Amino acid sequence: MRTVCGWERLVQTLVGRGAAPVTEVRSLAGGREPLLDGRFGEQRRHGVRLDQVDGTTCGSAVLVALAAWANTAEVRRLDGEGAAGAAGFGARYDARQRQVHRESRRFWPQALGTTPWGMAAWLRRHVPGARPYHVRLVDDVSTADVTDVLNAVTAALLAGRPVPLLLGRFVPRHYVLALGLHRGGWRVYDPASGQVRALDLQLVLQRSLAPVLGYDRLHAALLPT
Repeated sequence: MRTVCGWERLVQTLVGRGAAPVTEVRSLAGGREPLLDGRFGEQRRHGVRLDQVDGTTCGSAVLVALAAWANTAEVRRLDGEGAAGAAGFGARYDARQRQVHRESRRFWPQALGTTPWGMAAWLRRHVPGARPYHVRLVDDVSTADVTDVLNAVTAALLAGRPVPLLLGRFVPRHYVLALGLHRGGWRVYDPASGQVRALDLQLVLQRSLAPVLGYDRLHAALLPT
């Protein structure tokens, strides 16, 4: 059975609305200190686990991580000034997620999290250094469509550009962030656990992501342009 996003993607395909290719992709992380170190396992900073503050802020946690990757000012804001500032990192990190949640959903109900279009709009407004991202819906019952998305995400990761991914079951439920490549697959940050895990791309094709990321199906990717 197709997902909600799969049906919308099918309509896009039928009316000839193809996905824009990844063009002029550049890495912005060189010489910077991203919030996530990208190593496998639990992500921590100043002793604080980098996970989502509540059940609706997975997208906000991903946006904060992406903003910090693109702009050192985001990391400085979270770190605060000096040792005393570092001691309050956890409170600032949680507050920042809540702020981003408010800014990225606007008229969308809080309990429903953040739409992918709200994510892309927030990045345009607040993190111009990340350059624009566009929403690419996925029809995950189409091998060709999934393969096209996997290739696009891999191309972005090869260029050093993290990619937010929207997962779920029949309806979309959860955001994660693809950070880089690993043995033909991806290194993916999951804000639910605060961990970076290895993802075999065959699991995406098989609609069997839950053992790694909690939800089986890929609904959408935010691709850099």
